[in-house]
Amino acid sequence: MRVEMWTDVACPWCYVGREHFNKGLADFAHRDQVEVVHRSFELNPKAENGTVPIIDAVAAQYGRTRQQQVDREHQAASMANAVGLEFRIGGRVFGNTFDLHRLGHFAKTRGLQGEFLDRAFRANFAEERSVYDTETLVDLAVEAGLEESEVREVLADPKRFADKVRADERRASELGAGGVPFFVLGGRYGVNGVQSPASFTRALEQAWADQPAA
Repeated sequence: MRVEMWTDVACPWCYVGREHFNKGLADFAHRDQVEVVHRSFELNPKAENGTVPIIDAVAAQYGRTRQQQVDREHQAASMANAVGLEFRIGGRVFGNTFDLHRLGHFAKTRGLQGEFLDRAFRANFAEERSVYDTETLVDLAVEAGLEESEVREVLADPKRFADKVRADERRASELGAGGVPFFVLGGRYGVNGVQSPASFTRALEQAWADQPAA
């Protein structure tokens, strides 16, 4: 059975939601027969890469006070910590993840997409490293097992894998996904947001049971 997972490395709820899904999958009896496919989604496709603190940028984007956004950061950090993820507050910056998504699709051709995304999520939230500048992206890709020269070639050509990113985003729009994380199980069931691990396990069991007979 295939599970499609739309995420953005800039999204704290994706950071937590991926881990909740992984824990739910670990408790699923048929986990060895589940193929997880990572899909691209840009939360801020028009953002410019810069040095604006994420708290200030997102507060302005959604019309919140700075303290309201800080409170949301602490909420996300608490949820992350509860499942063993480190989450720092205050040092992340705002930017565009299109190049990161392109690299994710390149990593898929080398069988390392999951490893690259894991590394990028950890860098963003646990280490507060910018995931928007070229040198950091190269470092993260190499740490995930990719060849540096190939990574630099992909980043130097803005057309490389751009069609893959856009295709994922069109598909998300067709399915009515206005935000992430968003999951499609068995091509039939959509799951939105940060569900509990147990909820993911139940959803997997239902999707498995409802698969068309071979």
